[in-house]
Amino acid sequence: MWPVFVVPGSGVCEPIDAMPGQCRYSVDALIEALGPVAAMGISGILIFGLADDNGKDAAGTSAFDPQGTVQDAVRAVRNAFPDLLVFTDVCVCAYTSHGHCGPLLASGQVNNDAANAVLAKVAVSHADAGAHGVAPSAMMDGQVAAIRGALDAAGLTDTILMSYSTKFASAMYGPFREAEKSSPQAGDRKGYQASYGDLATALRESDLDEAEGADILMVKPSLFYLDVLARLRERTDLPIAAYNVSGEYAMLIATAERGWGDLHAMVRESIVALDRAGADIIISYWANQYDEIVGSGG
Repeated sequence: MWPVFVVPGSGVCEPIDAMPGQCRYSVDALIEALGPVAAMGISGILIFGLADDNGKDAAGTSAFDPQGTVQDAVRAVRNAFPDLLVFTDVCVCAYTSHGHCGPLLASGQVNNDAANAVLAKVAVSHADAGAHGVAPSAMMDGQVAAIRGALDAAGLTDTILMSYSTKFASAMYGPFREAEKSSPQAGDRKGYQASYGDLATALRESDLDEAEGADILMVKPSLFYLDVLARLRERTDLPIAAYNVSGEYAMLIATAERGWGDLHAMVRESIVALDRAGADIIISYWANQYDEIVGSGG
């Protein structure tokens, strides 16, 4: 599954400095870029949206605009590539003026319940636009139950819910936050993302999301967390996604650019490791380079 970034406007294909080979796309440019990716046999995409500064507010309400960029992208992709699975990221960090994943309390902490109400509206708007699946990434307590309830109430019972169920407070998200322009203006997200030193709590987060109605669980990041992926595989029958994140992507590129390793060989080895550890779905920025990476392996 290829993660893609969509922006307002038209004719936009803006390279992301920290993620060579990836761009921010307007909807029309995304459709053009998807042609060769779909032809390779890549089965799906995960859409992230960006808002202009004038589209941001304290609660991230533009994220559930029925005519928003993500919603427009979903409709366009479904029309152009009817066999491609379309998932959407459900969060508001790129839509809030402060860069956190929900409205804030006076203390500066995220208001968990208010965030869940916004996330539910975002998920419904994406599913209404035609998304096959929604992927909540905000790590709010109870977000899966809130979204599942809202989807069911809207008659969108067939929408797949892929939860970022074990998402760590990681140092590997830097290039993504540049791409998404979503860094917090103050503080960090350690209060609502999992501690990378606490395995028991991290696994319990996935257990809770499964109980709340998630259809797919996720481990993010992935390469530093193969043990977590394997442990989760042992305790659930649900499909598991591994998100091969931006820092892991950029790390291999930087290593190869220094002449310290063969890029395609490192990519192949790393992706096989995710499969070997138990991933059913691999979300990776390497997806749009699949033919080149596999073909160079002989």
